[in-house]
Amino acid sequence: MIKNICSANETISPNVNEISVLKENFPSCFRPDDSFDMTRFSELLADKIAITHEGYELKFLGKNYARLLSSLETETVIVPDEIHNSLPENRNSENIYISGDNLDGLKHLLKSYAGKIKCIYIDPPYNTGTDGFVYNDKFNFTVNNLMQRLSIDEGQAQHILDLTTRGSASHSAWLMFMYPRLQLARDLLSDDGAIFISIDDNEQANLKLICDDIFGEENCLGTIARATGQTTGQDSGGLGSSFDYAFVYGRHPELDIVGIPLNSHDLKRFDNEDENGWYAYDQLRKTGSNDRREDRPNMYYPILNPDGEELYPTAVAGYDSCWRVERKTYDKLVEDNLILWKKTTRNGEEVWWPYVKYYAEGRTKRPSPLWNDLDGNKKATREVRALFDNVKIFDYVKPVAFINRIIQISPNMQDGDIVLDFFSGSATTAQSVMECNTKNDTNYHYIMIQLPEKLDASITAQKVTLDYLLEIGRNGTLDEVGQERIIRAAKKIKDTSPDTSADLGFKHYTLKDISQSTLDKLETFDNSGFIIDTSIYDAFGTATVLTTWLIHDGYGFINNAKMITLADYTAYWCDNHLYCINPHISEEAIKTLIDKYNTQCDFNPQNIVLFGYSFNYVEMENIKTNIKILRDSEKNLKINLDIRY
Repeated sequence: MIKNICSANETISPNVNEISVLKENFPSCFRPDDSFDMTRFSELLADKIAITHEGYELKFLGKNYARLLSSLETETVIVPDEIHNSLPENRNSENIYISGDNLDGLKHLLKSYAGKIKCIYIDPPYNTGTDGFVYNDKFNFTVNNLMQRLSIDEGQAQHILDLTTRGSASHSAWLMFMYPRLQLARDLLSDDGAIFISIDDNEQANLKLICDDIFGEENCLGTIARATGQTTGQDSGGLGSSFDYAFVYGRHPELDIVGIPLNSHDLKRFDNEDENGWYAYDQLRKTGSNDRREDRPNMYYPILNPDGEELYPTAVAGYDSCWRVERKTYDKLVEDNLILWKKTTRNGEEVWWPYVKYYAEGRTKRPSPLWNDLDGNKKATREVRALFDNVKIFDYVKPVAFINRIIQISPNMQDGDIVLDFFSGSATTAQSVMECNTKNDTNYHYIMIQLPEKLDASITAQKVTLDYLLEIGRNGTLDEVGQERIIRAAKKIKDTSPDTSADLGFKHYTLKDISQSTLDKLETFDNSGFIIDTSIYDAFGTATVLTTWLIHDGYGFINNAKMITLADYTAYWCDNHLYCINPHISEEAIKTLIDKYNTQCDFNPQNIVLFGYSFNYVEMENIKTNIKILRDSEKNLKINLDIRY
């Protein structure tokens, strides 16, 4: 499969995804030579959409290059951490931690999780000049290659390569870095999901433009301003800033952010009590602007006061006003005993006046865009230190309470939903999900992705972390910090909440590039002999191939794949796919496979997938012949043979 992907990537263009959507939905707009008929396309849309030839869009050096990167298939494989994953606390966990480049991780996830992620939170590099962001990628494009693929001139192609191969922290480099990742994130997001993206002043304007371009300006659900507790930038002569921001986007503009519980200040209003609990009340008549009868004519109607007399909404100034709700809503309030009548003086006369009761229990409020009531960055740093024996293990972390509130207000979160963070860092998001599940008895899961970036011993802060990791037996990479934090946070949760049923484990996977020597073997592989060279199989191993294929075929990390014994051969069955990965399949094993199809009514995987490097010519022909017999039998089985290289 990797060989096929490498070959396909050589011809991928930046707009391949968009073209495939157009071909699927508007086939009549493509001419016989595969060119797109824009005139025909405009005619199809003309009666539904106002077509204009003017518009505003985000443009930056390397935008098409960024789109190209999002279109390329990943050439990495997924290696399961079998020892870690088999531990009792992790064996049944549905939390996932991925060590690898998040661009590759997102592409793998799309195969199984497209449109399924309910909440995404990311804290990407801010490009401050001191956060270590320098753009580099691993793609080996040449000037001529980029000129051809992107339809650009030599100077533009060289400029892009300079940004990507020599490293840059420019605005263009940051935009090129973020654009493909956000494109892929959009495709992972469910229709009723939301993405939250932290940023500060350095790139917030550019991030807003990217998000408007990718998610749609109409799908911006708002911006959160978070008080960091630290003021930066004052030494440069400016005003400085004590805030960072989180942009919130969804797939649809009608999404509703979930309300948050009332705090102690809010609860002071609820100083009245009856048999149903503490309550506050507001008058039923609308006040403020648009409170006249003509403003809301459907909310001007008579109601009966406790004396049985009709009462209309009238302002103190004497003009006809309106109630806050329409008639059917008022009737429901009466039915629910939520109308409170009190005597009040109006124009020198004591009269009955209606109020609406609001009970405190279960009540929430729409969150303010200014979040200045949470712990700041210093408190967050101390949270992490407390887990790591008071060692300053990480410089820049978000407070757990901040991520908790993001999860709390995410639209339509339900048990089983996934929270994704593909800039996992110190894994604050993972800890937040576990704490949220423990406190609220929910059952959310997380997927974390973190580049296994090597810590630099020449940088004092990183050296402290590196020395500590080595001291406790871990490698000196950033993803190891996140994994260790999750383990320690889980232990703390278990100690303080011993009866919790929350999922406190995680399964670990690493994204692995294929070595050049293995790539060379893929190119020269020949299975025409009787003896098969298993060195390619040995380079990958069954677990890696199986995991990569399960994700590729849409089964995800949590699936019901199981081993199937075919005489002396072990295959793997998951729903509609039977995977044959191990080498040396015997005639007896093939016969057993055919017998299972013929005799077991519950065994009918329609796809038999072979790891092409594990079988010689004779074995392959034997499998093909027997599958053809199955297809031609009375049962008329529709079995697809998929040989992957």
